[in-house]
Amino acid sequence: MSTVSVPAELPADPPEDPPVDPAVRHLPFRDPAVPLRERVDDLLGRLTLQERIAMLHQYGPAVPRLGIAPFRTGTEALHGVAWLGAATVFPQAVGLGATWDEELVHAVAAATGTELRAFHHHKAPAVGAGRISLQAWAPVVNLLRDPRWGRNEEGYAEDPLLSARLGHAYCRGLAGDDPERLRTAPILKHFLAYNNEDGRTTTSSGVRPRVLHEYDLAAFRYAVEQGSATGVMAAYNLVNGRPCHVSPLLESELRRWAGPAGHELFVVSDAEAPSNLVDDEHYFDDHAVAHAAALLAGIDSFTDHGEDPSVTVGRVTQAVERGLLTAADVDRAVRRQLAIRCRLGEFDPDGGPYAGTPWEVVGSAEHRALALRAATESIVLLRNAPGSAAGPLLPLDAAGRRIAVVGPLADTLFEDWYSGTMPYRVTVADGLGAAVAAAGGTTEVVEGVDRVTLRAGSTGGLLAVAGDEARLAAVAGVEQDDPAAQFDLFDWDLGVLTLRNVRTGRYAGLVDEDASLAADRVQPAGWDVHETFRLEPHGGEGEFALRAVHGGRYAVVDAATGAVSVTAENVSGAEKFTLGVVRDGIAQAVAAASRADAVVLVVGNDPHINGRETQDRAHTRLAPGHERLLREVVATRPETVLVVMSSYPYAVDWADEHAPAVVWTSHGGQETGAALAAVLLGAADPAGRLPQTWYRADDPLPGRLDYDIVKAGWTYQYHRPAPLYAFGHGLSYTRFTLSELALSERDVTQDGTFTATVTVANCGERYGTETVQLYVRAVAAATYEAPLLRLAGYRKVRLAPGESAELAFTLRAGEALAHWSVREGAFAVEPGGYEVLAGRSAADLPLGAPLAVTGPAPAPRRAVGRRLGAADFDDWAGAELVDATRSAGDAVAPAPGAEGVLLYRCLDLAGARAFTAEVSRTAAGEAAIEVAVAGEPVARLDVPSTGGRYRWTSRSVPLPALPGAVHDVRLTLRGELRLRAFTFEGPGTSGK
Repeated sequence: MSTVSVPAELPADPPEDPPVDPAVRHLPFRDPAVPLRERVDDLLGRLTLQERIAMLHQYGPAVPRLGIAPFRTGTEALHGVAWLGAATVFPQAVGLGATWDEELVHAVAAATGTELRAFHHHKAPAVGAGRISLQAWAPVVNLLRDPRWGRNEEGYAEDPLLSARLGHAYCRGLAGDDPERLRTAPILKHFLAYNNEDGRTTTSSGVRPRVLHEYDLAAFRYAVEQGSATGVMAAYNLVNGRPCHVSPLLESELRRWAGPAGHELFVVSDAEAPSNLVDDEHYFDDHAVAHAAALLAGIDSFTDHGEDPSVTVGRVTQAVERGLLTAADVDRAVRRQLAIRCRLGEFDPDGGPYAGTPWEVVGSAEHRALALRAATESIVLLRNAPGSAAGPLLPLDAAGRRIAVVGPLADTLFEDWYSGTMPYRVTVADGLGAAVAAAGGTTEVVEGVDRVTLRAGSTGGLLAVAGDEARLAAVAGVEQDDPAAQFDLFDWDLGVLTLRNVRTGRYAGLVDEDASLAADRVQPAGWDVHETFRLEPHGGEGEFALRAVHGGRYAVVDAATGAVSVTAENVSGAEKFTLGVVRDGIAQAVAAASRADAVVLVVGNDPHINGRETQDRAHTRLAPGHERLLREVVATRPETVLVVMSSYPYAVDWADEHAPAVVWTSHGGQETGAALAAVLLGAADPAGRLPQTWYRADDPLPGRLDYDIVKAGWTYQYHRPAPLYAFGHGLSYTRFTLSELALSERDVTQDGTFTATVTVANCGERYGTETVQLYVRAVAAATYEAPLLRLAGYRKVRLAPGESAELAFTLRAGEALAHWSVREGAFAVEPGGYEVLAGRSAADLPLGAPLAVTGPAPAPRRAVGRRLGAADFDDWAGAELVDATRSAGDAVAPAPGAEGVLLYRCLDLAGARAFTAEVSRTAAGEAAIEVAVAGEPVARLDVPSTGGRYRWTSRSVPLPALPGAVHDVRLTLRGELRLRAFTFEGPGTSGK
């Protein structure tokens, strides 16, 4: 279903800027030769307080007296310019992550940023006034902890180092090479610890200090420190009980990191999140208070109530009038916005260095070639065993052979919510058809889905397209063989299906205006997907009710006219449809497989269905229909290549045992089919490597909200059972060997530097690409649970047959070997033995070299007379992290229905005479903290009601004489209570 490639059409509606009064043309803020800070100070001083407040909304109004145009934050640009019309569409971010190629990701981002510049200068926005925003809401660096996350497609990897480096590369590409003058202004999303969709605006991610610093913050830090990211978007969720939009980490971490780079971060809210602080989360009772808290926490721009700024302006104005905010608080946020606008060239007389970007860059030949390269290099070869003949099945030999291209994704390419509009589409069928024909072979394309009819019981008529608008009706007189009455039924699992009409070639969808149905949709799309349905049993055998997923209503048929409307609130009022099968899709696929020399079977997901923004996946298995199709086709033609085209990993255990070849690609954009053809037929070596673990089907994954990767065992770093396909896995058509791993130092100090070198050689007969991966691990960590492995570096190399290369990785011990020490409240390197390993994936590490870190051993944690944060535990069970106050600090509480157990290792208790705890409690009744030293209970502290969760008090209990000095301490929290901190009192100190 490809379309002919054509250049993007020149817009007929170029934007117009407001006229600039000659009197203001030469003001300092319009002079690019004036230092940035002075320009911002000049403009800020000319704005009234009300004008400055108005700039806090996403849609900032014009200031005509100063010749300032309207300003909008945010254009989606995750893997190409989105939502603005035809533009180059690159692979999904998870596909870009699979390239492990910073140079390529930088090039993709540079192309995206250049096209966004063209849209800004040549096309007016569809919504709002002014110009299309040059603030790019990309990249997403949220880590892919749980493969069931609905937005898995948006992130790069499960590993913080890989995500951080690719995120930095994407930011550099968007921003351009001039650190002061910006092509676009990239925004990192979504801060922080955001990896679930179900209940996302009300769920809290429990992130203890180790996980916070080693994992979630690490993904954001590099781009912020390097200055490539100009801002950050706060996430919808809460972290440790506090909404991200009022997180103290915005200032204490993000802006602290950004300081040395020389520019302040511009922090934006996610859509409607400011209102969520009151409406969904009930964290504040008052919107003015909530907006003030968000602004003080570091939010600079409020994305709320669409393009209507009046609500936000009213709430902030009220906050100022009530003394919750000062003019200086408003100025601080506006200053950050104005600095970005200056750097983008908005106030320059000539529009800045990128103002001459021509429209012709959009969809240019150069960008199309880059889209093909990115799609090709993102493809991962997961398995390649012999079919019925000797030797691996791939690459396929197409000369004089017949290839069946089968499956529900064989002849379609899907866009996702953050995709641009593809200017053309090369499907797998298109790509293979052209490449196989060029090699002297033939292809047969079969989707393998049932073709069905639906007959209405009330009229006896078949549901069919009627009229010019492709409306569906059920009237008598339409025969079963009429394409207008036939639908290709795509089953996406969980009872969700789509119906594509054979005559129109378009999908049936709900029409909002009159609740009718029309078969006029190119494919499922939109925030509210209108093209998904369920067939629910209704009546006798073979009778069903047709239910729209959106809205949940059922189809009814007017018995007099046959008109269909989706208006019934419950199944009792629904039409009874009899399902007829015109063509058995699996039987058709099996027949095609039996005629073929080899099969390419393409299954996967539609990014709008059963796993997307607002909806997590239910599981990691293939849809049952896809699994059955796979098994039947492989049984018929063993020479089958399974291609999984998806936004996330699947548990394809059966395929790994029975299908000789398994390939994964993300939804790779407009050139997906050409890229797959190049890899499957051997014109390109499969260069992709998995950016996240593919778990087995019988692997019981941790809970979705279990963000403690250490305790839960998430990712390759802590997951002990063998995965189906490991992080970093990917095969080549040639044979690489690694040898001569050597370290420049066998012993290194805790703040030292060392270099690891390794030789990689192409020992095969083909040109190929290898990604050499370097990992580290602590041999026997004494004070913390160390990762099983940790990625320390990687290098992608392309080698001809017989060619070799020596790769060098220079590592700082304080980065590669460090962990977050709760004893010290900082990163630390524990002295002792480590191992540096090199290989092709986290499960294929043939080379290792020992490394010893020298230095003083960590001292016991001093506990007497010292306040210890309750959240700084070494281990835990049955507890949850909560907010200590609305503005700062963490506390610990028992999880609902559980006793909270907290373990603090190696505390120096010499001289301890009493235990004092900072506690709060909302209700009366019994609650207590049991203190155990060296495994033995020594005290019980009863906790009274304090009258509120944020009303803290200190309570003490005496301790018996303790044997020795250094012990592990276990605190058991029973009942409804919250513990913020504790102290062991010694001689001369006392609690209350």
